[in-house]
Amino acid sequence: MGRAEAGTAGETSTGAGLFSDFYEREYRPVVEFACVLTGDRWTAEDLAQEAFMAAQSKWAEISSYGSPGAWVRRVVANKSVSRLRKIGAESRALLRLRSRTPQLPPQLSADSIEVWEAVRSLPRRQAQAVALTYLEDLSLQQVGEILECSPFTVKTHLQRGRATLAECLGTEGGTS
Repeated sequence: MGRAEAGTAGETSTGAGLFSDFYEREYRPVVEFACVLTGDRWTAEDLAQEAFMAAQSKWAEISSYGSPGAWVRRVVANKSVSRLRKIGAESRALLRLRSRTPQLPPQLSADSIEVWEAVRSLPRRQAQAVALTYLEDLSLQQVGEILECSPFTVKTHLQRGRATLAECLGTEGGTS
């Protein structure tokens, strides 16, 4: 098999043919496969596009496989499993949060409004760790389960978040 040669925009050829031909032939069956796995046409199209983008970036190698379509379907299968795991983790987190006795938030003082605005300006994981730890009063282990990371990682997010908040709010303990 020869080296990949660039054709028109988005087309790569090898001894096995053009990627665009492969894409046209395989797109619909791959989307249908993804739809069966996910139960959602839009998600199926997203998964198929991600798989085909991965295939195109490695087309010189993948086109030499006996069945490049099988490789694309494996990528779709793996991505659908990852998606299901993510949905499951999100659902479990919502159930854990829902099982807590709902309490109305106390009236926020001007100081606490400023603090929570500063928390919202933190990077996403730091803000989540700070909110779950201080608002929900959860342990590092519990926060780690919700965010799907280790308690050590939660602790790191908290330390960085607190340092940024201390600096932002002008309190002691900030890194200057």
